[in-house]
Amino acid sequence: MATRHQARTAVVGLLYAYDLGNRDIGLFSDTILEEDKIRNKQREFSKALFAGTIKNLETIDAEIKKHLKGWDYDSIGKVEKSIMRLAGYEIMIEGVDKRIIINEAIELAKALADDKSPRFINAVLDAIGKEEVANIEKPEEREVPKEKPL
Repeated sequence: MATRHQARTAVVGLLYAYDLGNRDIGLFSDTILEEDKIRNKQREFSKALFAGTIKNLETIDAEIKKHLKGWDYDSIGKVEKSIMRLAGYEIMIEGVDKRIIINEAIELAKALADDKSPRFINAVLDAIGKEEVANIEKPEEREVPKEKPL
C-alpha cells in the first residue's frame, strides 16, 4: 500500500504536467496513480489533493507570490512551484499542521528538485504558515446566558 508521501509525490507529478500545459491531466489521473501503485484511500487522497490544488490555484499562487523575497515567480522551476502549490493548498485550505507539510515539502524537494530548493521552499512555506496562523480569528467572548429558574 502506498504511503501519503508516495501519494504526494504523484500529485506533484500531476501538478507539474498541469503546469506544462496538460490541462486534461486529471482525466488520466487514475491511470497514472495506478502505475505508481497508489490505490484505495491513498488514490482518493491524491485525487482530492490534486483537484483541491487546481481549484484554489489562483489563491495559492497569489500567496506564494506575496512571500517571494527577491524572486520572480515566473523564474521559479515548475517542480518547485508544484511542491509549493501542493503544500500551500494543504496549509491554507486544508488546515493541515504546517510543520508536517513543510517537512513533507522539503523531503519532496530533496528528492525531486535542485539542491537549493529545499531551503527556498522552506522559507516561502514558513512565511505562508506564519501568516495563516496569524489570520486565525479568535472566537469572540460572549456572555453565556444564565438559565431561568423554573
